[in-house]
Amino acid sequence: MILDDLRQWISDFLRETDYELITLEMSAENDILVEVDRLEGVDVDFCERLNRFLVEKIDNGEWRKANGECEDYSLEVGSVSLTDPFRTKMQYEKNLGHDVEVLVDGKKVHGQLVSVDEDTFSVDVEERVAVEGKKRKELQVHTYTWRYDQPKYVKYDLKF
Repeated sequence: MILDDLRQWISDFLRETDYELITLEMSAENDILVEVDRLEGVDVDFCERLNRFLVEKIDNGEWRKANGECEDYSLEVGSVSLTDPFRTKMQYEKNLGHDVEVLVDGKKVHGQLVSVDEDTFSVDVEERVAVEGKKRKELQVHTYTWRYDQPKYVKYDLKF
């Protein structure tokens, strides 16, 4: 029940912003995780305001009145980790031009995210390819296009 309430409160809070809810989870121990994101990056002050808003709703507001006292809980509001898989189209758009890792058909593919549309995304991948008449393989760029539901995951390719 609380997850439905939280989802609605977060939706109301985000309605007039360019933020999107990416993750809303609650463990059996009442640990609540809220992750938001937007194209321009996440502002820590925004997360603090959202956190205060949710605490007020849970502790002093409508939910306690309707549901009585509840057990202790913890609430974490923040941005999505840089290494988390993409979950929304906006995250793909945010990472256009960046290197990504795609796990598809049991194979990891590394390349640059070059396009995003309603149903698919494309990644340019540099590959060494045998060329007829040449002894050595040549580096060529191939563009691969997948539907969002095809890969097991797509995430930012963090390199050091």
